[in-house]
Amino acid sequence: MLETLDLSLFLNKDAYNTQLEALMRQLRSLQRACWQKKLPVLIVLEGWAAAGKGALVKQIVGNMDPRGFVVHPIWPATAQERQYPFMWRFWQRLPRAGQIGFFYHSWYTHVLEERLFKRVSEPEIPIRLGQINAFERQMVDDGVAIAKFWIHLSKKELKKRLKKTAADSLKAWRVRSEDWQQAKNYKQYTAFAEEMLIHTNTEFAPWTLVEGNCQRWARVKVLTEMASTLSQALDGLHIQAVPLKNPLQEQLKSKEPDFLAEVDLTQSLSPKQYKKSLRQQQALLNKLQLEIYKHQIPVLVIFEGWDAAGKGGAIKRLTDNLDPRSYVVNAFAAPTESEKAYHYLWRFWKQLPEAGNIGIFDRSWYGRVLVERVERFATESEWQRAYQEINEFEGQLTSAGYVLVKFWLHISQEEQLRRFTERQNDPFKQYKLTEEDWRNREKWEVYEVAVNQMIQLTSTPTAPWILIGGDDKHYARVKVIQAVTEAINAQLKYR
Repeated sequence: MLETLDLSLFLNKDAYNTQLEALMRQLRSLQRACWQKKLPVLIVLEGWAAAGKGALVKQIVGNMDPRGFVVHPIWPATAQERQYPFMWRFWQRLPRAGQIGFFYHSWYTHVLEERLFKRVSEPEIPIRLGQINAFERQMVDDGVAIAKFWIHLSKKELKKRLKKTAADSLKAWRVRSEDWQQAKNYKQYTAFAEEMLIHTNTEFAPWTLVEGNCQRWARVKVLTEMASTLSQALDGLHIQAVPLKNPLQEQLKSKEPDFLAEVDLTQSLSPKQYKKSLRQQQALLNKLQLEIYKHQIPVLVIFEGWDAAGKGGAIKRLTDNLDPRSYVVNAFAAPTESEKAYHYLWRFWKQLPEAGNIGIFDRSWYGRVLVERVERFATESEWQRAYQEINEFEGQLTSAGYVLVKFWLHISQEEQLRRFTERQNDPFKQYKLTEEDWRNREKWEVYEVAVNQMIQLTSTPTAPWILIGGDDKHYARVKVIQAVTEAINAQLKYR
């Protein structure tokens, strides 16, 4: 790809000034349209050191409404950021709906630099590139406009600019040691960049290669392509098809497995067995919490299940004997208006536990394929593609060393009705029962289909579902803690 670029391309000053003025007027208008239409935009500026990326960003935003953009200069990951999956820190910086996010350096820079400086193993490179492709596809599917630019320089031009900047007392601080290493290892860095560009030049997020030896030419080309991307994305908003509303599936098809029917709801523990087993499992988990911290293992436990299935009680027993300084429980309800301005996975990425800690999610991203599917809060295309997005997300967690434990707490319809009635008649528990719970109960068959399909499509070797019969709360609570301790012990064997 890079060898096809003509780095001798040149634009004189008069032509540059004329084109620049027209382009900036167009971009100001497009920014207003993005804001009005709530179109989120990702602009990725990559390329060689001293390619003029910083000056270009300054020029663009200097002509824009500052309320409608955000600039992210991405530097090497901090010690805290390295405790999370590779893409975690970029999810934190996503532009909200209507905002333009400029990434001066991005996820790409750090694949290249970490590879050049051997901070990452070679087998890890295709994994990271795959994660990047998945991330960008998820963004585009969710309606984000992406424009990616690689500004290319010749080796001679790169060295010339670095020397000039380093000689300027007011600008010398901009030249990093990594920049000199780019020049020193120009051939190898070019080969790495070429491989990266080929693997991530996708139909949904293609690269624009920019001839950068002439800064005026480079700026006009970037601005022209940026305006084209925004215009096309805005035009696409007007021609989106009206989502179809197919009837909700109320029965599994003949070849679809019924996982819930196989759950044994008769298992139980006597009060004496429960107290003994609970103490044993809690004591074991308490010891393992120290091992988690010592080995810096992040643990994430997800609870899904029917209303009144006992998720809260199980979480209470799971945490009773833990040090509260190293675990956090997050209860997720319907997304807020501010959360809806981002991809649906964004709010879960933000709450991931860091290394050495335990995160407990009461409800999770599976709401996309359960309540959002059944209640039609998500379109059919949105919840259908969510299975792949979820598997990719969880794959990134487990490949980053997370212990991921996913529970579905299952109860019978009869047991749910008994618990609903008990809550309704108990003044101290009435707050737990809502009209929504009763409405969900009326759609039991539809939810059963959704749950079974969720299990079938998202139970993977590294992130399997654990189905627990919960008609007996005592049995379910002990089994939950036991499953968590077993998962942690399995991970410790590799440490």
